[in-house]
Amino acid sequence: MGRKSAAVLDIRSSEISIVVGERGVNNTFVFRASKTEPYDGYDEEAFFDTDKLADAIFRALSGVELICGGRIHELYVGVPGAFTRVLPKEQVTGFPKKRRIGQKEIDALFASGREELEGYRFMRATSMIFVTGDNRRVIDPSGLSSDVLSGVLSYFYCSNYFAETIEGIFADMKISLHFLPTQLAMASYLIPSETRDEYALFFDAGYMSSTLCVLMGGGVLAQRTYFVGKGQIAVRLMERFSLPYDAAVALLGRANLFSKENAGRTEFSFRGETYEIDMDALVETVKEGLDEICEAIGSFLEECSSKELESKPLYVSGEGLGEIRGALEHVSKRVSRICEQLAPDLPYYNKPSMSSRIALLAMACDDRAQSGLVQKLFNLIFGG
Repeated sequence: MGRKSAAVLDIRSSEISIVVGERGVNNTFVFRASKTEPYDGYDEEAFFDTDKLADAIFRALSGVELICGGRIHELYVGVPGAFTRVLPKEQVTGFPKKRRIGQKEIDALFASGREELEGYRFMRATSMIFVTGDNRRVIDPSGLSSDVLSGVLSYFYCSNYFAETIEGIFADMKISLHFLPTQLAMASYLIPSETRDEYALFFDAGYMSSTLCVLMGGGVLAQRTYFVGKGQIAVRLMERFSLPYDAAVALLGRANLFSKENAGRTEFSFRGETYEIDMDALVETVKEGLDEICEAIGSFLEECSSKELESKPLYVSGEGLGEIRGALEHVSKRVSRICEQLAPDLPYYNKPSMSSRIALLAMACDDRAQSGLVQKLFNLIFGG
């Protein structure tokens, strides 16, 4: 693996992926290796089977190391919303007299709001907005002069359970782990900063677990995870049509919620078996599953209701809705809000299901570049 490359582990609610790559030109990436493996997922508290999770990670890691022709020594791990807690805070720090604000003052402001959280460990802090003593609201206060600096900040924490589970899997591998908040990475990568500066709504629609966020600037004002998604809709199809689960998932891809050809019955073949499916019943069942997702969105919007969010579109990504034809239109009608599908603007990776792994790679590459710059400055000042 090259010195500029970063390796990320993306843990979704039905599969894991390890991707190795680096920044290219014009916001592109150079990919060295990628491997995805299925596993059993997780619920509100824990992974269903940590042994199967470990096996999936080992298979993916072996695959990418074989392709790269070398060992991975550093890995950035995405923390799903189910295992992330976000604390928004407003912090204020004052100075004896007016001074030019630099990184030292900004770091002190962030440090003033950091706290220990039982059952969690700190990952990172980001800013939504800064305000100077003369009430200037800025995204970056560096270089400004003020005797007061305040900020609306987001503090991201990873559950001890998640961190210790992943650390246990890698315990004997001599791999350095760094934890990243997945939804922050996705929102920061997919939604332009100028859009986030004035509030934005983001929905990471997953397979069994989906997360909603209110974004502001470079931070998250509110975040909630709901256990709804594509997998639960497949369960409804399995029960309605007496199908094996894998067949129900495949049938879900055949649904077209607003097609004029939905009436009548059709034959559906899967792995040598043929099933007779009532198309009206298929659409009805899929819509019932989507309505459960809509109820979660509605609950979140009611909890976070404010005038600033009333006219905002809902940006959607993830694997949960992208492959169901008509799903986004149905959700948009039910929640009475424009829904816009987002995906990476990259050849081959331009699918909503690819968003989390590419976004995590982007954040990991930025972190590596920042840590490399800090190390260079340290060596320049102190030698080495």
